[in-house]
Amino acid sequence: DSPEIKEEVLKKDERFLTLLKDVYVESRDPPGQVRDGGGGHLPRKQEEKRLTKLGHLEALDVKKVPKGKISLVEALTLLNNHKLQPQIWTPEKIAAEYSLELKEVNSLLEFFIPFAVQEFPKDTKKAITSHKPKQLT
Repeated sequence: DSPEIKEEVLKKDERFLTLLKDVYVESRDPPGQVRDGGGGHLPRKQEEKRLTKLGHLEALDVKKVPKGKISLVEALTLLNNHKLQPQIWTPEKIAAEYSLELKEVNSLLEFFIPFAVQEFPKDTKKAITSHKPKQLT
C-alpha cells in the first residue's frame, strides 16, 4: 500500500533491460526419426482383459475388465459368496476365479464386509420404556 513500494515495482531498470536485449535463444529440434508414412501414434501395450462372471446380474455391469481387476458387481458377489460359504469360496479360489493376486484378495476380504439386512417381524416389536429425564442443576 506504500507509494514508494508501488513506484519501485513499476519503475523499469534500464541496466536490466539492456542485458535482456542481449539475450538470444536458439532452438533446434533433434533430428527426426524416419517414419513409415503413417505418422500415427506409437503402438500401446495391449491390456489383457477377461470376461466378467456376473450370471443373472450381467445387465448391471460392464462386460470386460482388465486382468487383475474386478467390477463392482463382481466384488459384491464374491464378498457375499465368501460370507455365505467361506469353506468353498476361499481366498485362493477367489484369486484363481477372478484372476487376482492372493494378497489383494486377502485385503479385500479383511477390509470389506457386506452388510446383513435383518427384518424383525412386526408382532415382536417391544416398546421402549422411557425414563424420566434428569434435570441438570
